[in-house]
Amino acid sequence: MNELKALKTFLLAAEKRNFAQVARELDMTPASVTRTIAALEDMLGVQLFVRTTRQVSLTGDGAIFASRIEQAVEALEAARTEMANAHKADEGRLRINAPMSLGQRVLPQILCGFRDLYPRIDVEIRLTDRFLDMVEEDFDLAIRISAAPSDKFTIWRKICPVKRLLVAAPGTPHAEVKHPNELSPGDCLAYSADSHRENWQLSDGNASVTIAAGRSISANNGDLLAHMAADGAGVVLLPVFILAQYLRSGRLVQILPDWTPPQIWLTLYYPPYQKLPPRIAAFSDFFERQIPALVTTL
Repeated sequence: MNELKALKTFLLAAEKRNFAQVARELDMTPASVTRTIAALEDMLGVQLFVRTTRQVSLTGDGAIFASRIEQAVEALEAARTEMANAHKADEGRLRINAPMSLGQRVLPQILCGFRDLYPRIDVEIRLTDRFLDMVEEDFDLAIRISAAPSDKFTIWRKICPVKRLLVAAPGTPHAEVKHPNELSPGDCLAYSADSHRENWQLSDGNASVTIAAGRSISANNGDLLAHMAADGAGVVLLPVFILAQYLRSGRLVQILPDWTPPQIWLTLYYPPYQKLPPRIAAFSDFFERQIPALVTTL
């Protein structure tokens, strides 16, 4: 006996008080409904209904049993539906964590396109730049711009490199430097997810220079730093998708173009799935197709 089906049949019979009506609603025969209820009564060792030729009514034990199992059956059915939807490519819940600036500047276009293709997937977004515990915080995937992760229990997928530029406001002394050694650490504004200092490692292909940025100012938001640099506060090293509007308007200019930092990547992180659920794979594939043009060009 399918116990969940039997319990649902019993609850509907308790509501309708008519086995024939239950049979119609569940696409069963009246005889099947009768057998299902009888088998449930045999399993429990109690009579659940008093049957007459015209209708059925709950016994005292039946009423008690119905009140005890109703919420549990609803919860089981909801869990079954959620699990079934989780393994469909076009249904279910998708919880995404993304960096603040990327989320504000780039994700709206991605999400609108994804929703057009998959309108029955419910998407939840949280924006934060810090790394997180994917399992503990119940995310399906996280988008990050970083070097390769050190957590061996996290699945990760490289999407595309993210170009970074050194920039400063035109007309300021910062924009006139010819060599990294001319940069004062106090004039280098640092980006850090924890608002700490950062080391800029720059290379021209022959020599390398390390600059300790953030001695005076550090922040956990790239847009804040770009705006400060555009106001003449100093030099920043940031992804081009954050800098694009400032460069196009002329409020920032690239400096030291021959000196480049190490490559960083736009990466998707996942909990340790044995196989990606279809809805997560669908978003990942769509994201990988759409995102490179949005983060690599000015």
